[in-house]
Amino acid sequence: MPATATSSPNPGPYAGWTRERLIERLTELEGAAADVKTKQEPPPPKISKTFDFSKYSRRKIALKFCYSGWEYGGLAFQMGPTPLPTVENVLFDALAKTRLIDPEAGFEGCGWEKCGRTDRGVSAGGQVVSLWVRSALPSQGAQEEVSNVEKVAKVEDVESLPESDADGLFGDLDFSSEPSSNTSVQKVSQVREHDYLSMINRLLPDTIRVTAWSPVDPSFSARFSCKYRHYKYFFSSLHLDIPAMQAAAARMMGEHDFRNLCKLDAQKQITNFRRTILRATIEPLESEENAHGNMYVFDLVGTAFLYHQVRHIMAILFLVGSGLEPPRIVTELMNAQEGVEDLRPEDTDAVTKYEAIDRKPEYQMADALPLMLWECGYDESALDWQTSNLTENDAINGGLYRQLQAIYNRSRVFSALDDHFIRAAEKHHPVPPTLLPLKNGLEGLNNMKDLPERERYINIPLGGGTFKRSLKYVPLLKRKRLDTVEAINERWRISRLQKDGKSVEPLERAEEDDGNE
Repeated sequence: MPATATSSPNPGPYAGWTRERLIERLTELEGAAADVKTKQEPPPPKISKTFDFSKYSRRKIALKFCYSGWEYGGLAFQMGPTPLPTVENVLFDALAKTRLIDPEAGFEGCGWEKCGRTDRGVSAGGQVVSLWVRSALPSQGAQEEVSNVEKVAKVEDVESLPESDADGLFGDLDFSSEPSSNTSVQKVSQVREHDYLSMINRLLPDTIRVTAWSPVDPSFSARFSCKYRHYKYFFSSLHLDIPAMQAAAARMMGEHDFRNLCKLDAQKQITNFRRTILRATIEPLESEENAHGNMYVFDLVGTAFLYHQVRHIMAILFLVGSGLEPPRIVTELMNAQEGVEDLRPEDTDAVTKYEAIDRKPEYQMADALPLMLWECGYDESALDWQTSNLTENDAINGGLYRQLQAIYNRSRVFSALDDHFIRAAEKHHPVPPTLLPLKNGLEGLNNMKDLPERERYINIPLGGGTFKRSLKYVPLLKRKRLDTVEAINERWRISRLQKDGKSVEPLERAEEDDGNE
């Protein structure tokens, strides 16, 4: 039988093409498809609804917050670009994103006031700002009617927030209060305030945390209502005479002239440098002995402070603790006018009275890292600090406290690692000798002239693990001094007048420069 013929499949147009030719063809087809896609009309632009702040009531509040200073270029808002963000910039942006303040109106539009300015590297545990924010409550008059029944609040007008800001922020809280016979009060009391802490902290980095908020009177000022400011400076006792530092710190109690213990800023045109110190103590933070020195804290409380006053004071205390200066140097530097400061019974030298030091000697201020604005003190009746509506949920999910606790535990791990690095080095490197603290002041330093030069270097502490290495030490009162305050202020006024024709009046009130570190 003849063989049956079978039909072969159609090879198509690509039969016989090489692999390279097929890849080239695929590339052409993909390119054509992309061109078609780009020629399609783009989707209509998403129209963002303008938020009308005028439709909502406002209230004045105070915010208490903490921040890690080493992460920021200082507290104060800056107009131009900065190497590091400032705390106020970050906090303002968070408030604007939650639509609690109008970003177009800026700081002036919300009446922003801060208690005390901190410079780059300085941290805060209880910084305070006061400002006007959007409220879920009715107008100010209605708020006053329910001031006795309002405890904590919740956002009722969720639709007023962006969707991304409304998720997971709100929770119901029962609050006990006697029912009022006034119908309007009953209606208003059902509206609870925005959960300010949750709203703001959700948008802030971990290095800035708002810890509480308080309703305040419209006349309240975070700056001018402050009664005192409490600074803390942390340092190691390694190579320091702590009792001598404590004796020097005690001399600052009361009202004194601190022009020689601050940075002179001619732009502020300050003429009154007298400030009142309410507390100046040095206390241990650890009970167990540490071979590398125990941690101590310098607590300084005052009604107002000058520019970099705390860091200048710490620099002098380090010199006293090193044995390079006697404790009485503090009193001598505060004696800016003849006979203002008197000798104390413990001053047993032959001097009958202190020399007037009307010009600041040149010296380097202490490092910024260990400094913290710990607390801003106010009249208790002016504030009612409140926290989050979500206290119960926060306790389950972590909350603010657990966030800070986790950060603290992580830092302890770094500390333990650094301690073991030193232990590892000690296996091969002996502990170097130190000359500090000097037992007999500069006489002890002069008696060491016979030692090799490499052994005569002294590491003058500046705080935060930093120091100034020097082969010799010049006493403070024998150093070159700056011009008088009057000469510095006058020189700046003349330059300002020549530059833009504006005259500047000096500031005589101490309150004009009240918390600036």
